[in-house]
Amino acid sequence: MLRFFRINDPFRLIGILIILVILSGTYFWILDVPMLQPELIWMLAGERLADGNHMYKDVVDDTGPLSAGVYWIIHLIFGKSLTALRLLAALVILFQVTYINSLFIRYKSFEENTYIPAAIMVVLFHLSYDFLTLSPALMGSTFILLALGQLFSQTVLQKEGSDSVLLVGVFGGIAACFHFPLVVFLPFLVVSGVIVSGFTFNQFVLALVGYFLPIVLVGLYYFWIDALPDFIFEYFFATRILEVYQHISIEDTGLLFALPVALALIGYFVGLWFKLITVNQQKQRQLIFIFLLFAISSVFLTNRRTPYQWIILLPALTYFINQIFIYLTQKRVLQIFVILFFLGIPLVGYGWFIFQNSAGNFDSYAIVYQEKHQIARGKKILVLGDDIAYYKEASLGASYLNSKLSNRILKDFDDFADMAAVYQEFFTEKPDLIIDQEGVFAGLTDRVPLLNNLYQEEANGIYLLK
Repeated sequence: MLRFFRINDPFRLIGILIILVILSGTYFWILDVPMLQPELIWMLAGERLADGNHMYKDVVDDTGPLSAGVYWIIHLIFGKSLTALRLLAALVILFQVTYINSLFIRYKSFEENTYIPAAIMVVLFHLSYDFLTLSPALMGSTFILLALGQLFSQTVLQKEGSDSVLLVGVFGGIAACFHFPLVVFLPFLVVSGVIVSGFTFNQFVLALVGYFLPIVLVGLYYFWIDALPDFIFEYFFATRILEVYQHISIEDTGLLFALPVALALIGYFVGLWFKLITVNQQKQRQLIFIFLLFAISSVFLTNRRTPYQWIILLPALTYFINQIFIYLTQKRVLQIFVILFFLGIPLVGYGWFIFQNSAGNFDSYAIVYQEKHQIARGKKILVLGDDIAYYKEASLGASYLNSKLSNRILKDFDDFADMAAVYQEFFTEKPDLIIDQEGVFAGLTDRVPLLNNLYQEEANGIYLLK
């Protein structure tokens, strides 16, 4: 297998595509990975925007503005389609895999120009089932990769390249507009640009201008629609202050990443001990190492504790693991690492999913659709709580998509302006059904008695429009 990808031939990408189809198919066709809660949230946001509403102003959630725009376009074209999300994710994955491999070849990161990095990265994408969906982290990491490519060019070109410096900033700013935790790559761009790539002061300023340009343009749009405070609070601040969604524990995620991280460490030391590298390759190694440090730090800004938040680590892991297969010459040892990686990584992912599912740990992450949820089928509803499976066959009937984020308004009983806005929201939207899992709506009816004229309680925590 390794011999096949050692050949520098673009047709090796056909093999990459076959690996992607086989490994992904195992998750979706054999293990039957269900819809995940974040996937449903993204589809609901896209549906709401497709109805003519605006993110943050009419959809209370912290999904990135550019990510929300993508989900809006997907809904316009495909409707509420989980298959579309996953197929488009496969295209993004193929692009990332192809780009990182071409990057290493173009800038001679290794002595051999091969397609082994592409094979490594496509296998790493199957470490977890949620790497294979069109998450904001996946889309944002694509632009971080593009920024990394521009930094790589600075390690080779011994001259000022204003266009590439500007693009470093622009790509970084776009990434931050897709997925907020990627904002940590601003200091990465600064540190790596100055220390590794040798930015001048003018280049440094140009990169900063490029970085803030997409963010300012997005801010101007929300200022234009009178939603700038909502955008700033919901996207930049809210879930960094409020409680996060603990879908998968840090400990479980650490166990999942134990094998690839161990292999990356081995690859790092193999590269140090077994091979002398050029000055440009040394700069690239420094870039990747700094990249890895900032990628790890980005996870601590996430609003949901899930494996896909760690997807930004894959380019760095690919770089270091590749050194094992490029620099080791002992055939028997190399065969052991080939088996350990190319079989071990997918098996770890599959086994981890099976264990999580059988142990019941998956229920807090997946959409578990039961008979009780059928009451919402075909209706416009609002769920005030964490069990959002009611939305699977229903539509969002009000702006309060993210329940934790919405509680800042819905539970602010002492603020008359907020209570008036809440009543106006329900009076205008009139969702057919309200599922009150935390007693929030019950408190609202006590504080705003006029809501009793709109809804009646049919069962405990279930309110129907009169």
